[in-house]
Amino acid sequence: MRQRYLALLSVFASLPAMALTFQTRLESIEWTVEGDKFECRLTQPVTDFGSGQFVRRAGEQAIFRLNAYNAMMGGGSATLLAAAAPWQPGRGDINLGTVRIGSGNVLFNSSQAQAGRLISGLIDGRSPVVRHSSGDGRVSEVRLLPVRFNKAFADYQGCVAKLLPQNFDQVKQSQVGFPGGGIDLDGPAKARLQVMLEYMKADPTVNRIELDGHSDNSGNRLTNRDLSRRRALAVMEFFKANGIQESQITLRFHGERYPLAPNTSNINRAKNRRVAIRLERGAPAEQVAPQATKPTASATS
Repeated sequence: MRQRYLALLSVFASLPAMALTFQTRLESIEWTVEGDKFECRLTQPVTDFGSGQFVRRAGEQAIFRLNAYNAMMGGGSATLLAAAAPWQPGRGDINLGTVRIGSGNVLFNSSQAQAGRLISGLIDGRSPVVRHSSGDGRVSEVRLLPVRFNKAFADYQGCVAKLLPQNFDQVKQSQVGFPGGGIDLDGPAKARLQVMLEYMKADPTVNRIELDGHSDNSGNRLTNRDLSRRRALAVMEFFKANGIQESQITLRFHGERYPLAPNTSNINRAKNRRVAIRLERGAPAEQVAPQATKPTASATS
């Protein structure tokens, strides 16, 4: 291991003479893991610069983020590399493409594919490197080192295992269908609602639900409106049975008025038999003034 450390110290001898490199001294390198049900972060601080950070939100793969105390790199683009370790001769750097450098504290967010290859590289002893060339020929680099990575990555994977199935952007709008034409929730519908319910229970600021029931045009207008109402009520009853209060739910029903697809085939009509669900953020439940026990309901014909 000592030989690897010494080799790392000489890694910059081949860099251009004008290169400015930011990295943490070997004896000071640390990886930290933080997170909750919504997001996990695996971070290496970079001395005098900021940090390199893998961020994985619920329902997504990780991205790599470069954070800076100041706008040290300027604008433009930079090259992202999985750089070979100096103790592994004959292995070249892997060019992962370019990233666009911003002007704030977060200089860039990589793609998920780039982050995945950086993680694989770290496991294999490679270093994530961000290389930026200015217009006057100056080169600056930020380098993370793989020292102590494997232990931290195991902790990070433990955090990832506890993430929710989806994040708020993914779960805030959804819909359930009634392909058979009735009013009962089928297995896929219940599974989709369960994901939304799980998120609401984890995030108390998401405590409002809007339900909009719809039908196809198979019946007359009054029948279709009633079907759309009963479908929305079926979804409401699911949430109520799982601890959501009626006062948190707004219910509307529209009959055949807003089709997703023209009612010209059985497939299209099945698409139109649905309830759209939208989750909203509000004040925590204990701060909300008491409301009527019945859901707000409105109908449009």
